[in-house]
Amino acid sequence: MVKGIQKISQINEIFTLIYRLIAFFLILLVFYSSLIKAESYAVASRHHIATDIGIKVLEEGGNAIDAAVAVAFALAVVNPSAGNLGGGGFMLIHLAEKTETISIDYRERAPIKSFEKMFQDDSGKIVKGLSLNSILASGVPGTVSGLFYASEKFGTYDIKDLINPSIELAREGFTLSSFQANNLNKYKQKFSKNKEAKKIFTRPNGFSKGDIFVQKNLANTLERIAQNGKKEFYSGETAKKIANFFQINGGILSLEDLNQYNLRILKPVCGSYRSYEVCSMAPPSSGGIALIQILNILENFDLRKLDHNSEEYLKILISSMDYAYKDRAKFLGDPDFFKVPQDLLTSKKYADKIYQLILEKKFPSKENIKIVEGEETTHFSIVDKWGNAVSNTYTLNTAYGSGIIPTETGILMNNEMDDFSSKPGYPNTYGLIGSEANKIEPKKTPLSSMSPVIIFNDDKPYLITGSPGGSTIITSVLQEILNILDFKMSLEESSGKSRIHFQHLPDILFHENFDESLIKSLKKERKLIKRKLGELHSILLKEDLVEAFSDKRRPDGKASSVYK
Repeated sequence: MVKGIQKISQINEIFTLIYRLIAFFLILLVFYSSLIKAESYAVASRHHIATDIGIKVLEEGGNAIDAAVAVAFALAVVNPSAGNLGGGGFMLIHLAEKTETISIDYRERAPIKSFEKMFQDDSGKIVKGLSLNSILASGVPGTVSGLFYASEKFGTYDIKDLINPSIELAREGFTLSSFQANNLNKYKQKFSKNKEAKKIFTRPNGFSKGDIFVQKNLANTLERIAQNGKKEFYSGETAKKIANFFQINGGILSLEDLNQYNLRILKPVCGSYRSYEVCSMAPPSSGGIALIQILNILENFDLRKLDHNSEEYLKILISSMDYAYKDRAKFLGDPDFFKVPQDLLTSKKYADKIYQLILEKKFPSKENIKIVEGEETTHFSIVDKWGNAVSNTYTLNTAYGSGIIPTETGILMNNEMDDFSSKPGYPNTYGLIGSEANKIEPKKTPLSSMSPVIIFNDDKPYLITGSPGGSTIITSVLQEILNILDFKMSLEESSGKSRIHFQHLPDILFHENFDESLIKSLKKERKLIKRKLGELHSILLKEDLVEAFSDKRRPDGKASSVYK
């Protein structure tokens, strides 16, 4: 009897040991899986060379901020229509260890000698093209300041190592795609107005696919910046070259402007949509407020019960966009110069009132305004193996900015002064109406539609996205969010869906590919114009995968993800 009990006890001990071993291996498996997941990282950008440079930085142990700086400098070389040193933008950074999200406003500023009526004639009429294609069109560039700040504050690499690949690309050249060759040829007339731009960006017989595009002066500038730091661009030899060029050619941008440039660290605008937290840029970007306002309105509708891109669904989107863009024109501007009612515009209570107006079919009044299309901005999204994330949108404004390159710099200058209200109540090149809130004032930042976004699920980055597209940025990003969160699409599937854009004024619905019956029905209420809308470069982080995708609307884009 005793021996039997002892035997049973021994068997129990054996089973206990087995259970413990199984438990140990299960814990080890979970731990190992978490380690594996920690090796996930991704980059999505507008050009495959820039993406490859970013991925290499991440592979070699750099963090998302290191990769972002390297990608941004690379895009200044390989995507000169929007990537830049002579422009500005917004960077949204999530720091995983601190569970903190910050945003950097390195947007252009109005020169000290700028004034409210600088683009009007003596009779008060706007002088066509003055805010876009003249020596007066450029704001003070912020890109170099923004990239250096991000690198020094949050990066781990020596910034020289992050700039070096771009120096080589500019000096040795890179191969033009068919799209890029055609794009350069398209703007030949614009480049011909500036000696330096003509020399670099035009050829007698035009560019062709396979041509090697070299930018030696830009390489020299990048090399000086790498050696001398941020001061090179704002007070050094490069700064003096820029300032002297503007002074000689009747401009107002000065060395003093460059010396006094300061970026701003802003608290992101955040709101909730369904169970997710949505964070984007605060003013002087209109993107964050407008995006959250629209999402707050849409949260009142059960969109998931509607067919995607059905007439009912699109009309709800149009109405929500209508109110948000009306408020954009009326209330948004540089918060250092104008009190922006941010809390009101992003409140659920305010959105509920608009929702009721939509149900009652009450909409803001309209008037006809001519719109000029433009879509040249660029965005990239990055996540590293530690969970740090960067969503960055920067620009020269329209394609190749002002088309002006200061002598021997290789730097294309922006035409961001057009983003101000040249005259309150009149549209800019994107058809956006401005008010007193966005009038021209010295050192002021023009209002922008750039909307870098990071969406969180359980306090962790879930969707990192953004888009170029001028005034269409907000609505393009909006539809990406709805496709992912409400309709559970993959990034590729979302990219393949047709988009719409409506911005209150002009009373025109821009659209992509819809069937004729739907177009016919929508035409009953307003004018329709077909065009390409947006260009998303996104990363989606799920437990079992890291999905990265660059919109096929831009053939040179590339997204790469690593999930070991």
